[in-house]
Amino acid sequence: MSASLTLMQREAADRMAVFLARQIRDGDTVFHGVASALPMTAILLARKAHAPGLVYLNIPGGVDAHPSSLPAATTGVQLMEHATAAFSLIETFDLSARGGLDLAFLGGAQIDSRGDINLSFIGDPARPKVRLPGGAGSAAILPTAKRTVLWRVVHDPRSFPERCGFVTASGRVDRVVTPLCIFKRIDGWLRVETRHAGVSSEAIRAATGFDPGPCEDAPETPEPAEEELSALEAIDPDGVRFREFA
Repeated sequence: MSASLTLMQREAADRMAVFLARQIRDGDTVFHGVASALPMTAILLARKAHAPGLVYLNIPGGVDAHPSSLPAATTGVQLMEHATAAFSLIETFDLSARGGLDLAFLGGAQIDSRGDINLSFIGDPARPKVRLPGGAGSAAILPTAKRTVLWRVVHDPRSFPERCGFVTASGRVDRVVTPLCIFKRIDGWLRVETRHAGVSSEAIRAATGFDPGPCEDAPETPEPAEEELSALEAIDPDGVRFREFA
């Protein structure tokens, strides 16, 4: 599958996996939702690279699983391998509501200027132009997790509008990682924190449907180190991280 990707797409996937992993602190209890190949990879990368004490929760219910290989989907039974316990999705929601979930990775078909996400539909609710997969547990996790990091592999004005036409979930967004930059939520608004290497402020403005803040003053995101890339390849030799770009 990864053979059909361009070099730019492969590099973007590597960068995003590393940049997502860097958001994880040692000791964090971390969760990701469905269809989350990049966060799944990032969590295992962080555990290998700099956060050996993280606690990993996943959709199948594994607690601190050590899969022999990354599954093609984030519902794969491999995510139960060598788990210390089983923890259902409902229990994860309850844990988050009680303040016990340090970090959640969530996606959004649309992410707006306030960090709200749309996973429901686009257009007239009676006759939508696009039907999206639905929010699953995002409306329960986004307001209650201590930190939420969003990601989107497409960065264009349709994906990052001023306001979502429908808000599926709203809450404690900390950062948003894209192929162009990292946004940080400051005083309730997403603003560019760093620009990835080679990405101009003009490119970010052209690709964003809202004012991203003073992009010109934003520093470059530190590129993945060789140690990070080596660890990434070791935990994902089959290129699961590339699936979101296919």
